Amino acid sequence: MKLLKLVILLCLFTSVSCAQSTNNVPRSYIAHKTSETITIDGEATETSWSKTEWSDTFIDIEGVKEPTYKTHVKMMWDETYFYILAKMEEPHVWADITEHDAIIFHNNDFEVFIDPDGDTFNYYELEVNALNTVWDLFITKPYRERNAALNDWTLTGLKSAVKVDGTINNPTDKDQGWTLELAIPWKAYKTSYFEKNVPENKHWRVNFSRVNWDYQLEDGKYQRKKDVAGKLLHEYNWVWSPQGVINMHEPEKWGYVYFSSKEVGSKDTFTIPQDDSVKEQLYNLYKAQNSYRQKHKKWATSIDSLTTKAIIVNHKTLQPTIENHTTGYNISVKSPFTNNTLIIKENGKIISN
Repeated sequence: MKLLKLVILLCLFTSVSCAQSTNNVPRSYIAHKTSETITIDGEATETSWSKTEWSDTFIDIEGVKEPTYKTHVKMMWDETYFYILAKMEEPHVWADITEHDAIIFHNNDFEVFIDPDGDTFNYYELEVNALNTVWDLFITKPYRERNAALNDWTLTGLKSAVKVDGTINNPTDKDQGWTLELAIPWKAYKTSYFEKNVPENKHWRVNFSRVNWDYQLEDGKYQRKKDVAGKLLHEYNWVWSPQGVINMHEPEKWGYVYFSSKEVGSKDTFTIPQDDSVKEQLYNLYKAQNSYRQKHKKWATSIDSLTTKAIIVNHKTLQPTIENHTTGYNISVKSPFTNNTLIIKENGKIISN
C-alpha cells in the first residue's frame, strides 16, 4: 500500500504537461576517464576534478527561463564508478528529511536520471538532499505507460557526500550553497553476471534535475512556503537538459553523456547519432497514435491518419509504415543513415534491428 501511494504521488508530481518549448534540444557532455583515486567527501580537491569542465548552467525544465540560482555539474569515470559533482547556489540551505527512500523532493534536492540503453524502459532515478539523504528508484517504464516504480531497489555501492558552504538549517545567516559529490558504481546497472557494463567510448542518456522550493519559517524552522489559503506553492524544476514540458519522465528527451577513454584534461568529440533524430520522429508518431486512439477508440492503420506532412530528418524523407496487431501496433522505418530498421511499439519502446 505504501508503494502504491508513492507511485500515485510521483505520477501526480511528474505528469503535469505544459506547452512545448522550442528550446529543448538535448545537451551533451563528454566525461573523461580518471586514473586518480577519488575520495567522495564533497570537497572535490583532486587534480582530476580541477581538470574537468563544468557543464552548461541549468535551465528551467521547459527550457525558457533562467533559474534564480545557478547550478552546474562535472562528470568523469573510471573502471568502477561514474563520478558526478554538482554545485548549487543557495542562500538558505535547509533540509529535514533523514529517512532513506523517503520522498526527498519535499526538500530542495538534486536528482540524477540514467537510461543506459536509451530505450526509455528500465531506467534509474537518484535523489539527494542537503543532509545527504538518498532516495533511489528503479523505474520499469515512463509513467505515461502505467509503470512500476520500485522503491525497494537499492543502488548498492553508491558513495555520496555533501559540503555546505554556510550553515545548514540556520535562517539567521546567508549561505553560498551546497556541493554534492557522487560515485555511482557501474555494477549497479548490470543486467547479467558476465556483463562488464562500463560504457567506454559509448554514450548513455542522462539528465539532472534540481528541485527548489520557496520557503517560510515556522518556529524558526524552514518549511515549504504556502499561499494565503494554506496550499503549498509550486516547486521550481531546474535541469541540465531541457525537457520542453514539466515532466522529467520522458527519457527520450534526456541529454547525452559520452564516456571518453581519454584522460581528464584531454580533448575529444561527440556527435549525437543521426538515428536518434529518426527515433524522435517515431516518438511523435507514437504520441499521435495515442491521440488518435483517444479520439476514435482505436489505433490508426495508416501514417496518413497521423500526419499529413512529409517526415524529414536532415534533408532525408522518412517512409514509416504501420503494422497493426491484436494488442497494438508497430511503426517501423528504415534509417537513411545506417540502414537499421527502427520500430516503435504501442508501449513507446523502440527496437533497432
